[in-house]
Amino acid sequence: MNSSPSSRSSVVVAELGPTNTGKTYRAIERMLEHDTGMMGLPLRLLAREVYDRVTARVGEGRVALMTGEEKRIPPRPDYWICTVEAMPTDKPVDFLAVDEIQLAAHRERGHVFTDRLLHARGRKETWFLGADTMRPMVHALIPHASVKRATRLSQLRYSGHRSLKSLPPRSAVVAFSADRVYELAETLRRLRGGVAVVLGALSPRTRNAQVAMYQSGEVQYLVATDAIGMGLNLDLNHVAFAGLSKFDGAEQRDLFPDELAQIAGRAGRHLNDGSFGTLNTLPELSPRVVSSIESHRFPAVRSLIWRNPTLDFSSPDSLLESLSLAPRHNAFVRVERADDYDALSKLALVPAIREVASSRPMVELLWQVCQVPDFRKGLFGLHVSLLRETFLQLSAGDGKLDPDWLSRQVSPLDDVSGDIHTLMDRLAAIRIWTYISHRSSWLHDAEQWQERTRHIEDALGDALHERLVERFVQRAARRSARRFVRATTAPTASSSDNPFAKLGLLLGETSGADGGLMTEEQFVQRVVDATHETFEVDASGGISFEGQPLARLVRGKDRRSPQLALAEPEVWTGGARRQLERRLVALARDLVTEAMGGFPAESLTGAGRSAAMRGLAYRLAEGLGVISQGEAREQWSLMDAEDRERLKSLGVREGQRFLYVAEALAPQALERRCMLTALFHQRPPPKGVPREPVLDVSGPGGGNARAFGYEVLGTVALRIDLVERISEALRHPNGARQVQTLMQELQLESSVRARVLRALGGQASGDPAKRRRRRRRGKAPAAAPSGAPGQPPRAGAQPPPQRGEG
Repeated sequence: MNSSPSSRSSVVVAELGPTNTGKTYRAIERMLEHDTGMMGLPLRLLAREVYDRVTARVGEGRVALMTGEEKRIPPRPDYWICTVEAMPTDKPVDFLAVDEIQLAAHRERGHVFTDRLLHARGRKETWFLGADTMRPMVHALIPHASVKRATRLSQLRYSGHRSLKSLPPRSAVVAFSADRVYELAETLRRLRGGVAVVLGALSPRTRNAQVAMYQSGEVQYLVATDAIGMGLNLDLNHVAFAGLSKFDGAEQRDLFPDELAQIAGRAGRHLNDGSFGTLNTLPELSPRVVSSIESHRFPAVRSLIWRNPTLDFSSPDSLLESLSLAPRHNAFVRVERADDYDALSKLALVPAIREVASSRPMVELLWQVCQVPDFRKGLFGLHVSLLRETFLQLSAGDGKLDPDWLSRQVSPLDDVSGDIHTLMDRLAAIRIWTYISHRSSWLHDAEQWQERTRHIEDALGDALHERLVERFVQRAARRSARRFVRATTAPTASSSDNPFAKLGLLLGETSGADGGLMTEEQFVQRVVDATHETFEVDASGGISFEGQPLARLVRGKDRRSPQLALAEPEVWTGGARRQLERRLVALARDLVTEAMGGFPAESLTGAGRSAAMRGLAYRLAEGLGVISQGEAREQWSLMDAEDRERLKSLGVREGQRFLYVAEALAPQALERRCMLTALFHQRPPPKGVPREPVLDVSGPGGGNARAFGYEVLGTVALRIDLVERISEALRHPNGARQVQTLMQELQLESSVRARVLRALGGQASGDPAKRRRRRRRGKAPAAAPSGAPGQPPRAGAQPPPQRGEG
């Protein structure tokens, strides 16, 4: 990513419009047409949702997730899904997108979005997504940008006010405080049997479990804060406002019409129309506000929040002064308040800190400490005290935090007892330590602390989800769902043969917090969080996790599109099934990518590629990374040098008989190819495939040999990797010895060996090196009898009989 202001090195596109226009969907599709990409999202919850959508397309092996508190980074990611603040601005990518860019006008976070608007660029293409109110600002700040108006895919209509009892199914009630959310959820539970709850303060783990419960239809109602307004995709038909004002961190104020529209627009997804209104405890919305929301027309944003990006770290006072610098452009307003600036203002007055922060590195460290978020949002003085102690420890001794001190802070949070409020307080607190644990240079054993804080956050999230379900979902509402409860210790010999231990317990009958049992939510989340290597995939497509069968791959429309069937779908509730299927779909994509040797077919078949590139990439994908020269010849000849070099950099090799991805011929890739091919043909793979290098032609069958990775040569089928090795050696000036070695390893009969060599364009008999020497002398000596001393036997000749042989 380039960081030069308004860089013209890439195309800049601004997709601006109301909710439900498909902006994010189109940005994802466009990103996947590039080799590399990055998306910045406004919420950690939304980043996780987009990460799930992208990994379901290309697998988890190619996608990184990066937020302030969560990092899932595979060895070689092509795509980065981040919160806007966590975007790694020094990482170059071809495509870059920032969502909800209108947040550049937000009084606290706006300066980060403004900085991305001014400086963040992809090497080839940059997209900014957001409300149409940003149109004048984009035109003024990026004159060369292509500004497109996105139109809503469905209608949004005002339906007046209703009572809670008269709300239609698939409705969301929106309030602006946690207490009000709980009050409304309790009332709806009594009236309707159960609700899901979504608040911004929930961990992604809890939020995902709650949303999955709603999306699967286990409950028909949702009560939420305005956290659902920022792009979260839910199957909503109606949004009912339970309040029209909120505390924005500085004051209690009425919501602006565009803020109401952002939330109301969650109703009616894709082509389904939606409606919005208020509860009957509130007055009707004014006709002017209703008209604005229905027509999606609001006053334009006229100024953005800005912070000086060029900071002076010579002293704390100089840093404060540079942060206070006023903008020179009339489109910007200096950020009025921010937690990091307020923390720095207070810490700069502490004598012990002023004494230490006397050099540039120490002032930079102080600023990094001040940027630790206050997720607790309680007494700011307590947070400043924590930052003070953190900085003093980091600036003394070995520059690391004291493990004993860290343990004293973290250990009390490792407690899943208590009510909803208590658990949410602990969740907010542990998020601070999760954030700190990802500052690897601050800790002695950063990975251990990351694991510990993540474990505590997960346990608190599971417990919170259970409390929310216990309180807001009546047991009758879930009685039809069978439950999964698993012992956390290994099963004994007397255990049930069923690995899932289907006990049919109703939710609430097992707490899951006693250390002896694992609830459905806990097990499912373990699966969701598991890395690719944790799963076991057998040759028939069966998928297991921790020794327990989860699902199997079944035939899809082609070898690249296997479908999933859960092993025992009746065990899981609807929400659990959705989460499991999402993770296992991503696993299936990773398996296909392994079979193709990591070939990124999706990014090479996009609209921005040449026709020849698209065609060849499609053929390579269909062939799981291997196609014949006959299939490749026309498109390869039409390619320019740049496209050919791009394919070569991805491991594509122009062999003698095949065009192939080098890693697609590796043993593990051939195993995946065999599995996917057998699934598609719906019969077991031929015996010996793919371990045996040579098979009788009747084994894979002439028509299917190439699909399994073999080439028919006479009466045998030779594995393609060996076909290419022998063919290459035959055409190499000094390859005769290698050919001889390879043919000996195959242990073929002489007549079969001769036919294979002839089929590959080699000589059927004699020593090629000696034949070349004879041609150079201009005459050939008389051939010695077969088996004569000093002469090798002719290819295909039988050795002389030994004494005692028939």
